[in-house]
Amino acid sequence: MTGDGSVRAPSVARPWPAPSRPWIMAMQWHNLLFMHWPLPPRMLSPLIPAPLRLDTFEGAAWMGVAPFQMRGVGPRLIPPLPGLSAFCELNVRTYVTFGGKPGVWFFSLDAASGLAVRAARLAFHLPYYDARMRCETRGQTIRYTSSRVHRLAPPAGFAASYRPIGPPVLARPGDLADWLTARYCLYAADRHGTVWRGDIDHAPWPLQPAEAEIEKNTMVAPLRVILPSGPPLLHFARRLDVVAWNLEVVHASL
Repeated sequence: MTGDGSVRAPSVARPWPAPSRPWIMAMQWHNLLFMHWPLPPRMLSPLIPAPLRLDTFEGAAWMGVAPFQMRGVGPRLIPPLPGLSAFCELNVRTYVTFGGKPGVWFFSLDAASGLAVRAARLAFHLPYYDARMRCETRGQTIRYTSSRVHRLAPPAGFAASYRPIGPPVLARPGDLADWLTARYCLYAADRHGTVWRGDIDHAPWPLQPAEAEIEKNTMVAPLRVILPSGPPLLHFARRLDVVAWNLEVVHASL
């Protein structure tokens, strides 16, 4: 806790300094599963707006699908509100860079909170969608289901059970796991073509090896991207505390 009673994420060895202005939002990510598939860059590059550049690791682009639970979500100095601060979320992502700052590009973010969906679309220019979702914990196993119900949006669904199978470790700088997860900003574009960057801060990811039984995954179908037939690379995180700053323009539309 800080002196003003708000939550602050622990400082980390960031690739660049955190913004000097106050952060505006705190949240916790719980029971998160990173699922990643390598793809040829040519499959994803056309989906990334200029001036962002698709980021690659040893020549491969990576598509990620990440189910998790949001808790403790709330603006700075305002306590989390019951019924509004905790919900399931599922995002589809890849990795981009601009101006020497690597970050996340979200193709979609499904959430089981109508208020969060509309607030994020308005304030953060992110492609959030309404979804009917359920997340249950049974011992070490997480049972997660999601079905998109957003009006006029393409259908997408997910169903899986997953669990950690080893102790948490911190990825070594330069490793693939670190490259995939040590992302301290997101990029977004509004309907006018203006590109925005939003910084976040958190402690290093406490990643655990994981296993999953994936029964359904049509989350990338709207992108017309075909995932490899082999199993995804899996990482699990029990909890991460995060703070976020308001967006700033990095490229204005003409």
